[in-house]
Amino acid sequence: MSLVSSRRLVTLRTSVFLLLGAANLFAEEFPDISSSPADLEVPALSEGAPAAGKRVKQGLHVLYLPQDWKSGSRMPVLVEFAGNKYAGKYGYISAGTPEGSNLGYGLSGGRGYLWLCVPFLRAAGDEVAVNWWGDAPTYDPQPTLKYLRETLKTVCRDYGGDETKVILCGFSRGAIACNFMGLYDDETAKLWRGFFAYSHYDGSRAWVTGSERESVLARLRRLGTRPQFICGEGTNAQETEKYISALLPEGDLTFAGTGFRNHNDAWVLRPCAAREQARRWLAKAVASP
Repeated sequence: MSLVSSRRLVTLRTSVFLLLGAANLFAEEFPDISSSPADLEVPALSEGAPAAGKRVKQGLHVLYLPQDWKSGSRMPVLVEFAGNKYAGKYGYISAGTPEGSNLGYGLSGGRGYLWLCVPFLRAAGDEVAVNWWGDAPTYDPQPTLKYLRETLKTVCRDYGGDETKVILCGFSRGAIACNFMGLYDDETAKLWRGFFAYSHYDGSRAWVTGSERESVLARLRRLGTRPQFICGEGTNAQETEKYISALLPEGDLTFAGTGFRNHNDAWVLRPCAAREQARRWLAKAVASP
């Protein structure tokens, strides 16, 4: 490695260290998620066929039918992507799989919405990717996109999901995927009524192949006037707002902090101002033409 390259690497590492150090410093100013007892608990996975109030695994995805679901009914759908496999500060552990997701249940309270948790897939298309999608170094999104579209179509057909009222949600890696996957191409982009991104955002950093500015802008052009709720722990949402507001000055964007320090999607299982704001946003997004 050349001296110039070495210096650039040291500078990069120093910048990342300072950035993470600052983020941790700001995070310390917020309460821990454990300070607020949960008032919701995601139902355990059940055996057998889907039914009202049951959460079941079907192939590689997980489906929850709400407590007020009835055969023949037509209900909006929350589609959710999970974060990366992760063991982080403040005791949070993520398996990186659909089974560990929380956002859809917290947003709905278990009523009024089908909740579909979809996987990211490895390049062969038959195995869950617990970190990013596809395989390094190309990170091919096509297996995930194909599974996403086909599964959503099947769930709406078989369980009364309203294809005109689908909200794409995601945590961390999943938040990035709200745009990266959700707006990847015209076929996929047309599926969504709105987007709920918790912690991180497509293009705010050079995440994986396809995060370059030109690709990010192409995806943003597919958003149109649809709403996005962008939230994060600590000051995460404020940092994202600085980035995205310049690119979408006329966008229908709502920014909110969770009020907690934790990089943990279980905040939405707790009574808090951010959850109330998110639920109001969701009701409005689903009701909008």
